[in-house]
Amino acid sequence: MFDTLSDRLAATFKNLRGKGRLSEADIDATAREIRIALLEADVALPVVRAFIKQVKERAVGAEVSQALNPAQQVIKIVNEELVGILGGETRRLRFAKQPPTVIMLAGLQGAGKTTLAGKLGKWLQGQGHAPLLVACDLQRPNAVNQLSVVGERAGVGVYAPQPGNGVGDPVQVAKDSIEYAKQKQHDVVIVDTAGRLGIDAELMQQASDIRDAVSPDEILFVVDAMVGQDAVNTAEAFRDGVGFDGVVLSKLDGDARGGAALSIAHVTGRQIMFASNGEKLDDFDAFHPDRMASRILGMGDMLTLIEKAEQTFSQQEAEAMASKLASKKGEDFTLDDFLAQMEQVRKMGSISKLLGMLPGMGQIKDQISNLDERDVDRTAAIIKSMTPAERQDATIINGSRRARIAKGSGVEVSAVKGLVERFFEARKMMSRMAQGGGMPGMPGMPGMGGGAGRTKKQPKKSKGKQRSGNPMKRKQQEEEAAARREAGQQAGGALGLPGGQQQPQNFELPDEFKKFMG
Repeated sequence: MFDTLSDRLAATFKNLRGKGRLSEADIDATAREIRIALLEADVALPVVRAFIKQVKERAVGAEVSQALNPAQQVIKIVNEELVGILGGETRRLRFAKQPPTVIMLAGLQGAGKTTLAGKLGKWLQGQGHAPLLVACDLQRPNAVNQLSVVGERAGVGVYAPQPGNGVGDPVQVAKDSIEYAKQKQHDVVIVDTAGRLGIDAELMQQASDIRDAVSPDEILFVVDAMVGQDAVNTAEAFRDGVGFDGVVLSKLDGDARGGAALSIAHVTGRQIMFASNGEKLDDFDAFHPDRMASRILGMGDMLTLIEKAEQTFSQQEAEAMASKLASKKGEDFTLDDFLAQMEQVRKMGSISKLLGMLPGMGQIKDQISNLDERDVDRTAAIIKSMTPAERQDATIINGSRRARIAKGSGVEVSAVKGLVERFFEARKMMSRMAQGGGMPGMPGMPGMGGGAGRTKKQPKKSKGKQRSGNPMKRKQQEEEAAARREAGQQAGGALGLPGGQQQPQNFELPDEFKKFMG
């Protein structure tokens, strides 16, 4: 959703790099480009004005003028101001001291409240709660049936005593659901309310009546992130008419400009608490302003990626896999393990989305978006067409075996051959990294072993010039060595890389990795 904004900001910051000092004209030009980028992204005008004002005030001060790298300091300022506009710190759900906690969903029809109720229920269940979905949308055709289906898919309870389709009293259903939740020991009640195509008195009155009947601990306003500026106006009307405590963004995976998401928290004074970024029930998570700002600026979102990995991979599985890779040449790592790892990664979500969370991947987002997710399924089919012996020892796969595997998995023989070759290369690379060898093609990191390891083909390191027995001459040698070390530190980076390699735009993937990106 924020691709266009990210591209514009990246181009703006690229013009700043390499400048040792920023003039007032440079700052004005940068502010103008950022303003245009935000307006094109459909961010509300008052928000743009406040944002640019803050950035310019900080950029013309000592914060930038005295910085060693002014361009990076400007990016840091923009990042911090973006976090502020998106709500600052992450806002958590408030739970009632005496269960059940009541969460009421409000919003216009079509915003995705019913589906989001199921997503929120499944997310809360994963947090150790026992949620109950309550069908209070009795106007929209089949709304009650839809909530029942969503609840069944999410594996959470549903309270739907009325058939809906214009039949039943939503306020009474909401009241009765609290007692039902207490009887069935549900500690969270999620009330799905009716919406309208636009703001009207009937909608507001019904939402207010349900609010008064159940006294919710949290009222969440669900807004379609693709609506644009009208989402801000609707949010203000709900805030003044019914009131809400937090915002939930739905359809964040759309291709709209996304300015509403950047505007709502600032305009309404209510923080964004959750975001839905896909059609699956798992495509839902807490909203972190700092992580979203990092994504917009192309810095990735490693924390979310790590959290997803921790939820998917157990500590025991990770240790077992590491021990296999740490063995001699990683020979204990088999195609069965390779398949298990692929299936675990698929559980984390779309491969394209996972790659998009890595820093610097914005520069190759076209290649990432063109990735065919079905390649993983084809790879799994090839491995599953092998015998147990072939999966345990891929070296026995000869020409006749390749032909049989290709026929069984519905692919060409060359695809089987290519998979086996990539498996050996990947195993060798991962084994080297597991043994502390670092990434192939990269210099060794302190404390992590050498990058390529030392082989017989590499010449031994020279012992260097011997220390002189003459005290005066030895002192001169020590001073020269100290000067060389100081010059090396100035030229190199914190990780011992040459200066040019520290810039993300100059970084290139090693050849071993390029094979897997192609």
